[in-house]
Amino acid sequence: MSTTLIQDGLTTGRCAYRRLAQRRLALLAALTLLLLASLVADLALGPARYAYAEVVRALLGLEVPQAVAVVVWEIRLPVALMAVVVGASLSVAGAQMQTVLNNPLASPFTLGISAAAGFGAALGFVLGVSLLPSGWSAWTIPANAFISAMGCALLIHLLSRRQGMGTETIVLLGIALVFTFNAALAALEFIASEQALAAVVFWTMGSLGRTTWPKLGIAAAVLVLIWPLFARQAWALTALRLGEQKAASFGIQVGKLRLQTILLVSALASITVAFVGTIGFIGLVGPHIARMLVGEDQRFFLPASALAGALVLSAASVLSKAIIPGLILPIGVVTALVGVPFFFSLILSTRNRSW
Repeated sequence: MSTTLIQDGLTTGRCAYRRLAQRRLALLAALTLLLLASLVADLALGPARYAYAEVVRALLGLEVPQAVAVVVWEIRLPVALMAVVVGASLSVAGAQMQTVLNNPLASPFTLGISAAAGFGAALGFVLGVSLLPSGWSAWTIPANAFISAMGCALLIHLLSRRQGMGTETIVLLGIALVFTFNAALAALEFIASEQALAAVVFWTMGSLGRTTWPKLGIAAAVLVLIWPLFARQAWALTALRLGEQKAASFGIQVGKLRLQTILLVSALASITVAFVGTIGFIGLVGPHIARMLVGEDQRFFLPASALAGALVLSAASVLSKAIIPGLILPIGVVTALVGVPFFFSLILSTRNRSW
């Protein structure tokens, strides 16, 4: 009798889990379809607007006017795909940072990575400083931003190895670095020429307009290389959400896992910020949308975060073209307008409860 009850319970549990998994897969499929629709809309909008059907025909290689094919493939497609890649990268980075720091307000910018990248770029714009050999001048600004951001991550890594350094202390250290690099950036802006100042301000607003196929390839390659490393740690990262002590009881080396994740997150965020400038809130909004849809299981949470972040930034790119016809707003401004209300609602919702 008892054996029959146990078997019935196991069967019921398996059926319930199967339904839950199917529901989560359906949500992932829905996010994918929405992202494809947003991508087509992004390609259709601009100074010259095209019909969606015409854009789809151009993408499929069917017969369209030559001008449409050139605009879609050579001008708009790399920018639209960069929005997808950057959105996915920042959202995945934010998701994993929130996981390992156990902080709902954590994002790739919490540790000062964005501020460090902005300071590195300003060194190139204002002082002409290049952290690359002279023959690589075309890559000076993104290289400066990337190296500065990774230097910030390395500093946090070294300091976090000190005994007694908990997650709260790491977050506070990141906030201190944000203020430090912002102050240094303000000093450079103060002494900058008008032309250099305009370049720094525009870069810190965030823009996809400087995208090229090589830059898109590098950003996509970094995401593809880092993704399996996160996927391989899916079980450990999911267990970490149960608490450090519970995860340690499962044999997980929590400290090592946290440091590895922070370094990977830093690399993922650094390369995207180096190419497109400062784009805030994607690393905050994307993971929370994914968490509301599929929960904490990393097998679903990781792809959902990538899709949600890509969808939000792609939709922001569409919105940046639609707000003022004929004018493309810096995408960092649009994401801030969307992200700030979400940020306030998140603070209020977590104010009186543990996360």
